[in-house]
This record gives sequence, C-alpha cells and structure tokens, in this order.
Amino acid sequence: MSRVLPYPLLTASLILMWLLLNSFSLGHLILGTIFAYGASWAMAALQPAKPRIRRWDLIPVLFFRVFGDIFRSNIAVAGIILRGKSRKRTPGFVVIPLDLRDRTALAVLACVLTATPGTAWIEYHAENGQLMIHVLDLVDEAVWIDTIRNRYARLLMEIFE
Repeated sequence: MSRVLPYPLLTASLILMWLLLNSFSLGHLILGTIFAYGASWAMAALQPAKPRIRRWDLIPVLFFRVFGDIFRSNIAVAGIILRGKSRKRTPGFVVIPLDLRDRTALAVLACVLTATPGTAWIEYHAENGQLMIHVLDLVDEAVWIDTIRNRYARLLMEIFE
C-alpha cells in the first residue's frame, strides 16, 4: 500500500477537505483525489521523520490548554482593537531560551504561538535554542518567557522527548 499511496491518511484528509470546501460532485471527487495523490507523493519526496510521541495521555491536556489560551487571547485582542487609541499598547519582541530540541515539538510550538492571536513566532536559533516571538501587547517580558517555557515547552518535552 505504501508504494502506491505513501501517506493514505494525508490523502484521505485532503480529499475530505477538498469535498468540504467545494460542492460534492464526481468532478470534484476526481480533481480532489488527483491533488491529494500528488500531495501524498510530494510529502514522500520530502522524507519527513516520523515523530515519536512518548506521552499520548498529555495530548488532550495540551489541546485544552491551547484552546483556552486562544479563546482568552481572542478576547484580549478584540479588546485592544475595540478600544483603539484610548489605551496605549506596546508591541515588542521577546527572546526566549528553550530546552526543547525535538523538531516535531518545535513545529507544534510554532503552530501554537502563531495560532494564538497577539503572538507570532519570528525565528528560532537551533544552535543556542533561542526563540524570538513578537507580542502585540508586551507588558512584562518575564511573564512571556515563563509562560512559553513552563506552560508549553515543558509539556511538549514530556510529550515528545
């Protein structure tokens, strides 16, 4: 099966997404299948390393933690936007030293930080483990460093390393 279809779950997910985004018809099914099949072979050409998950039981903890933080962050960013110029905000960059080294865990952290409104992953230096993020309303740098290291990185280390 892997010679014909290297990533069957990816292919099925892409076909399903294609059909959800477009109306269901035989033409869309065929076109979505062609694109999904091509994407599966493109993914195989990249030869990604398979992630090793050591603690499956902590994934729901991470999910609900991220979901709650994204919800709260949406409210905070909406408040900043709705108040407009009445409240001065101070955007800024924060450099965070990380002990996290697993590539999959770093990718998950990048997705979490970028998906959370008000923060963006800027760059990561693998040599010294320093992560730079941008924060829309930077009040206290130490709070951000503590939050990223203890709230996310520690949990991702338990899951992946």
